[in-house]
Amino acid sequence: MFLQRTTLPWKCLHLRRYTQSTAAAVLLHDADSPLTLLEGEGESFPRPDPKYAETIVAIPRSTSGKNIAAKERKAGRLPSIVFEQEDGQHGGNKRLISVQSNQIRKLVNHLGRTFFLSRLFDLEVRSAGFDSDDIVEKVRVLPRRLHLHAATDAPLNITFIRAPSHAFLKVDIPLLFRGEDVSPGLRKGAYLNTIKRTVKYLCPADVIPPYIDVDLSEMDVGQKLVMGDLKVHPALKLIQSKDEPVCNIVGSRVSDQKKSK
Repeated sequence: MFLQRTTLPWKCLHLRRYTQSTAAAVLLHDADSPLTLLEGEGESFPRPDPKYAETIVAIPRSTSGKNIAAKERKAGRLPSIVFEQEDGQHGGNKRLISVQSNQIRKLVNHLGRTFFLSRLFDLEVRSAGFDSDDIVEKVRVLPRRLHLHAATDAPLNITFIRAPSHAFLKVDIPLLFRGEDVSPGLRKGAYLNTIKRTVKYLCPADVIPPYIDVDLSEMDVGQKLVMGDLKVHPALKLIQSKDEPVCNIVGSRVSDQKKSK
């Protein structure tokens, strides 16, 4: 299924045959799931479970550069930056910081890279070390970019955006595919062709969902879902075309068709 404890990027195109084992892996049936549902506007919308909330601790950093970044990583710190992006596009009010590498690695491993980048965190910048009580800034943030080492997937640097209640932020929201176990097309032996794993929305900071449900339960062979079909909170504005496909049910793989000839 979609949620995996991994930092590997999702492939753009994925063909998958339904099996009974996929039903057992549905995220919302996972007792260890960090997600719950939010009631509003007559519908249920997902939100992070508060018991998994964690404050990211940072310290100020006065200078930047390749050599400085290397020294920070050697000391167990991750060079970072936090800035504002209230209109969803232009940034400002930048602050150089460093965060704890182990903390970011733990969060990414727990949530998965895609879910980490669509989740809000509290950030505390402490002036005299990570254990200091002198907090120079405490703000809610959204991780914007996470650069990983190509070979080891170790975090190299990270960018945060301040997320006050009045801000509107562009967010790539993960898609959660459900209903594979009852989909008429998949039960016939067809395949799920997953075209999109995330969809970009302009979101009020207080209404950023950790995922979007994609219901496959009534899809038959030859049917498809497009971005305009996704059910989201009415405050979210789709940035991409509503006609872009998200997934479809296909009868067989190209390789299977060749074998049958």
